[in-house]
Amino acid sequence: MIDLPIVKVHLRVDHDDEDALIEGYTEAAISAFETWTNRTLIASDGSLPDPVGNALIMTKAIMQGALLLIGHWYSSRETVVIGTITSELPMATNALWKPHRWVNV
Repeated sequence: MIDLPIVKVHLRVDHDDEDALIEGYTEAAISAFETWTNRTLIASDGSLPDPVGNALIMTKAIMQGALLLIGHWYSSRETVVIGTITSELPMATNALWKPHRWVNV
């Protein structure tokens, strides 16, 4: 859904050694978006189903949030980082994704 070359430019990676790792982070970021927002993400060149339900087409803001999350995971590969403040999602990702949350009332 997010092309590997775009992610590699964001990460400033110019080799192919970690492509599988980066693709895994990319898939996990999309999955995290869908889980956190309770939405089904559709590629930007796709079409929404009928009825739309909770489906949502990928926007630039959603992609930017995913890229920030991928970058966070790429640079911090452990679950605990000593000497820093942690949060559930990086704050910028949260700000980009929060408007898309689907809440069933």
